[in-house]
Amino acid sequence: MKIPSVAVLLAAYNGERWIEEQIKSILIQKNINVYIFISVDLSNDNTFQLCSKIKKKNSNIELLKYGHRFGSPGKNFYHLIKEVNINEFDYIALSDQDDIWMQNKLSCAIEKITSNKLDGYSSDVIAIWNDQRQKLVKKSFPKRKFDYYFEGGAPGCTYVLPAYSMLNFQNFLINNWANASHARHDWLIYAFIRSQDGAWLIDCKPLMKYRQHDTNIEGFNFGIKAYLKRLSMIKSGWYSKEVKKIYDLVNEYDSQLFKMDKWFLIRNFIHLRRRKRDSIFLLISLITSIFKIQ
Repeated sequence: MKIPSVAVLLAAYNGERWIEEQIKSILIQKNINVYIFISVDLSNDNTFQLCSKIKKKNSNIELLKYGHRFGSPGKNFYHLIKEVNINEFDYIALSDQDDIWMQNKLSCAIEKITSNKLDGYSSDVIAIWNDQRQKLVKKSFPKRKFDYYFEGGAPGCTYVLPAYSMLNFQNFLINNWANASHARHDWLIYAFIRSQDGAWLIDCKPLMKYRQHDTNIEGFNFGIKAYLKRLSMIKSGWYSKEVKKIYDLVNEYDSQLFKMDKWFLIRNFIHLRRRKRDSIFLLISLITSIFKIQ
């Protein structure tokens, strides 16, 4: 039986404290021929130098040219997606710089992809803190008809895609670079595949530890903090702008009859977010005009 080959795209920035542990957890993946492509955004620490040192000891690591200032994880991931020869691999996975993958993360994801004929895969994660606290972060609520316009498919660092899916996205990205490069990468990948009737699973089995610390670009908030943060993003107009970016990019490919219209959204609110209370929160935001259609 052929051992699948996986290209892991790792975007890094000021990550010298944690990146070596992240890379080690990728290199020890079971029953996988793994190759790591690392793009280091112009950093203030020794991330690039450390990655160069690790690369010398591992022939299956490639370090992209250093010196670019991308300014966000999304643009760094888009750079990786553009530059890597996807046709050389069976699957493509995304990786942050500071997490810890369980040894069966990729093999379990690929088993789910093959057995369910999936076009995309993501999963729940276990958030971890320096004081040893751990908490399950559940994103695997049932998919809704239009959820991809309003949220991504779980943390992007859990994404695993068959090569053909990422190749389709790569072509889309290159052809729409001016606008696509400003959208959130994990959200856009999920929306692009779902809008074309792609089969996507958000697995309830967490296969990685998602580190929480002060320098996280993306972290999790829980309880009242989470809703206060969400309310702030909606009131500021940030969330509606991000939704509009996704809508403008994928709606023309969408087979679903979706309209970015207030009353259409209110009538279909239950189909907009996977978690029921998030749908209700969005409904209230629409009725009170806190969420404004861009």
